[in-house]
Amino acid sequence: MPLFEKLKDRQHEQIVFFREPVSGLRAIVAIHDTTLGPAIGGVRMRRYSGEDEAVDDALSLSRSMTYKAAGAGVNFGGGQAVVIGDPRADKSEALWRALGRFIDGLGGRYIAGEDVGTSVEDMDHIRTETKYVVGIPRSEGGSGDPSPVCAYGVVRGLEACCKVVRGSDDLEGIHVVVQGLGNVGSRVVDILAARGARLTVADIDDEAVGRVTSRHRVEVVDPDEVFDVPCDVFCPCALGEIISAETVERLKCTIVAGAANNQLADEESGTLLHRRGVLYAPDYIINAGALINVADEFHGYDRERALRKTGAIKQVLLRIFAGAAAEGIPTNKAADRLAEERIERIGRVRRTYA
Repeated sequence: MPLFEKLKDRQHEQIVFFREPVSGLRAIVAIHDTTLGPAIGGVRMRRYSGEDEAVDDALSLSRSMTYKAAGAGVNFGGGQAVVIGDPRADKSEALWRALGRFIDGLGGRYIAGEDVGTSVEDMDHIRTETKYVVGIPRSEGGSGDPSPVCAYGVVRGLEACCKVVRGSDDLEGIHVVVQGLGNVGSRVVDILAARGARLTVADIDDEAVGRVTSRHRVEVVDPDEVFDVPCDVFCPCALGEIISAETVERLKCTIVAGAANNQLADEESGTLLHRRGVLYAPDYIINAGALINVADEFHGYDRERALRKTGAIKQVLLRIFAGAAAEGIPTNKAADRLAEERIERIGRVRRTYA
């Protein structure tokens, strides 16, 4: 699809390409919707197969950020930066400072934060060149690594799911399969282990698996077999688009709830989960803790306040589940409706001349 057709199809406002030859920077920033406020979203660094994949990732993630911000009740729109490169080999101070200069040139339309392949230290380099960045170290007055707060929100979301499916939000004894043991996934495991859950884990990174198995008694399965494990909850915490027509048929769970962004390969995948009677916690609702955490920097970061707001993810999900059940629609569609209604309401307010 031609680029302008992609922007029209997903209702994006802007996409910008950046190149800086000395550092080797090749980056894309997508801005989806700024009705609620400036676009906020992560800086993701990956070895993309090509420029088209990078563009599609930026467009998809920025749209999700619009819905995430709307659902979380924060006053931001959706944006996303992607950097084409190997996060283990291609990072440098010059690269991040070059990106910071380009972001600053957007004049505040996009606010950057940490994402897959980037770190708090990377955000600190970006901050050298622009004030439009969040997730900086707590020692510098920022919110630091958002992963612990995101993981807390995911577990609160799991409580909501169990309340609906099992009649109790007690997580002791439930069998959870966690796919992906990165910053968030490993912390989800830590919390669930402390709550008495039975855990099965999988990751393509043997070192990540080793760090988790050194702390907890868990069953480890091959990443290719993770969809086939009978369990109560499948918890995707790796990359997106892993819930598809093929994997839905393989799942042996009653709940899908995890931290990964863009878990559904397409809308039909949400419908397939609904038809199979699998409760799906819409990803941009349950994983909103990271956004809530960094957004709190704009009020003078307060950890307890960020955790309190993140804890409300449980109530938001219960509201979505109730609405979906009442109308007989998939939960992802009920969540979209919730976010779209807030954007429409606030958009009408902001059209008033002042």
